[in-house]
Amino acid sequence: MNDDYVIVVDKVTKVYQSERGPVHALDRFSMKVKEGDFVAIVGPSGCGKTTLLWGLTGLHPFTSGKAYILGEEVGKPKREVGIIFQQANLLPWRTLIQNIYFPLEIMKENVDNYSERIEDLIESVELTGFEEHYPRELSGGMQQRASIVRALSYDPKILLMDEPFGALDAYTRDEMDTLILKIWKKTKKTIAFVTHRIEEAVYLANRVYVMTPRPGTNSAVFDIDLPRPRPEGITMERKFFEIVAEIKRTIVRDVEKQKKEGKYQSQAYSTIT
Repeated sequence: MNDDYVIVVDKVTKVYQSERGPVHALDRFSMKVKEGDFVAIVGPSGCGKTTLLWGLTGLHPFTSGKAYILGEEVGKPKREVGIIFQQANLLPWRTLIQNIYFPLEIMKENVDNYSERIEDLIESVELTGFEEHYPRELSGGMQQRASIVRALSYDPKILLMDEPFGALDAYTRDEMDTLILKIWKKTKKTIAFVTHRIEEAVYLANRVYVMTPRPGTNSAVFDIDLPRPRPEGITMERKFFEIVAEIKRTIVRDVEKQKKEGKYQSQAYSTIT
């Protein structure tokens, strides 16, 4: 294994057992991520993007193949890995600050040792003054900002982000995309980001992995040749549109190919996708 890579996914497959029979979610998918890199994973709905991230957490082991985090094979959840879900998942009976402290309490850490770091993070996501508010008193965007602080509270080296802004309105989502780039630049975390929005993937990432329809396997990898930091208005430039269009064409080609070969499956199923 190359020491330059902090995430190595080597031909992983995942088959879920359900009441209606096995569901082949991933098929020999591979990916490598260097330290401090920002990669995005895109593909048709149900292609296994979320399954991949859950496998990397160690919570849902892959059926075959191997994955490595920081040189160690993934077998159980690792402290060095933080995950941000599609929903903020804040506990409704706890205040914002109590929700942020929750993983530290689970790990039996002294929260006082992290208070300065968390205060800085809260300020960086513009939540200062809302520490004692309950989730019901916060907007969706504010709740997701809190979940980002919670994931960063114990200073993990890697962030796995599973469509974290999918439930937000378009304006708030754009704000959150800009915020996550600001946090990435400041913290230098390694980020693997799942999204169904190709425009979001191209705007955020250095590299985009494209999955085929289920079972998700490697289709293409796009190195995003756009300047850092992303200039204001980059999403309106011709080069940006050209990259987005090429990725979309790749996904459509894969879907049409499976349909022609009679292999295309309904992408709706009730397991993690």
